[in-house]
Amino acid sequence: MIPQQVENDGLTFDFEEVIEPSKNYKLIHEKDRCVGFIDELEAMKQAIFLILSVERYDHIIYSWNFGAEFKDLFGQPVSYVASEAKRRIAEALLQDDRINEVDSFVVTTKKNKVHVQYTAHTIYGEITAEKEVEY
Repeated sequence: MIPQQVENDGLTFDFEEVIEPSKNYKLIHEKDRCVGFIDELEAMKQAIFLILSVERYDHIIYSWNFGAEFKDLFGQPVSYVASEAKRRIAEALLQDDRINEVDSFVVTTKKNKVHVQYTAHTIYGEITAEKEVEY
């Protein structure tokens, strides 16, 4: 006997998936202040900044899926840091469900810093941002 696929086995679905709002407090970094609220694209810009500013595994208040790993790049050759920085930025940002893709990387080096410019494609739109990594 070959099992037949049953389309509806009498169960009713009494739930629906809801996307939570991304509303958050607005951080003003220059003044070390938290003023008002932001949502959607502005909240994503702030989330990207925070993800890339936190060293992964260093703070117990964040899950192991939050943050980026840049600390071990210090002292490495420039070519290694340039290629790894791109991969690690993409890996860190893609942990957020609201970010679909990270691409358009432009890498430049100055003295002891690698400057990475990239575009993050989110559910709210595109964000072009940058990150400096010291080596």
